[in-house]
Amino acid sequence: MTNEPKTITNAALDKLPLFATDNQVAVAIVGKERAKHWIVAILPVLERKGFPGKDPAHGGRPVPLVRKFYDAYFGITAGISMAKPDGEEREWVPKRARKAAPAD
Repeated sequence: MTNEPKTITNAALDKLPLFATDNQVAVAIVGKERAKHWIVAILPVLERKGFPGKDPAHGGRPVPLVRKFYDAYFGITAGISMAKPDGEEREWVPKRARKAAPAD
């Protein structure tokens, strides 16, 4: 068994060319019925979050990077990190209770 991160499997993305148009990517991700809405409303938001841009030399978006974007977007490639204790553990006491309680 390997420890490689899991990736999203989407047969529609697998069938796309290496560089795909926005419409091709949209159809692969959300389907033909919702593709136009995804391009107009969702794609600009995703681009601000790092969605791969169009490659001017190839006239499309690099599909392997689209897949990697979604892997990260869904947290598939993110490892589990355990938080380290940052100091002494104390019980939280509301401010009113602290004022009313006698000092130790």
